[in-house]
Amino acid sequence: MAYVKICGITNWDDAAQAVAAGADYLGFIFYERSKRFVAVSTVREIAIKLRKQPDCPQLVGVFVNDSAETIAHILDTCALDLAQLSGDELPKLIGDPDSPLYGRCYKAIRPNSYLEAEADGDWFRAFSAENQRLPSILVDSYHPTEYGGTGETGDWEIAARLKRKHPKLMLAGGLTPDNVAVAIAQVNPFAVDVASGTEASPGKKDHDKVRRFIAQAKKVG
Repeated sequence: MAYVKICGITNWDDAAQAVAAGADYLGFIFYERSKRFVAVSTVREIAIKLRKQPDCPQLVGVFVNDSAETIAHILDTCALDLAQLSGDELPKLIGDPDSPLYGRCYKAIRPNSYLEAEADGDWFRAFSAENQRLPSILVDSYHPTEYGGTGETGDWEIAARLKRKHPKLMLAGGLTPDNVAVAIAQVNPFAVDVASGTEASPGKKDHDKVRRFIAQAKKVG
């Protein structure tokens, strides 16, 4: 069984349905060029409601090439637990104890080979003694220009090899209700991450797909 992150949440109804279905993480994308971009004010309203629920999942902000100070401010403003760094950020944002993001962020990588994945994993490994739900690394599908969210299936062989060094690896990239069980069986990730694979349209969830995805992910292992 793997933890499940439902990413690309843009509205309260989708957030509530994902929580009811058993999501362990909800992701909110603050990258303005994304089709799933959501405003800080909207995320804050959703988070306030979620924090009142006993089953509130980990709330994750997804960022691309923002400064550490900007990211930390948004995390605090929206009462989010974690930041996912999906751009070209430097390792010091994650590994430097003086970073305002230390212990509450992890890096998404899009490796083109295992050697690249191994190097990135060593550079960007995240750790937190306080938050046991912090992934050490997220492995997404390779793309030369896009920062994730392409819907293209990743290289599960690379991810499976990297998982041996990173027990808390989160797997993303082209996952759907129909293939997530196979992916988990092959990679054995700590968690899986899905956006387009549970959508009716970009930024709008298909609630049946969300329920099926989570059920399939949690029945393995």
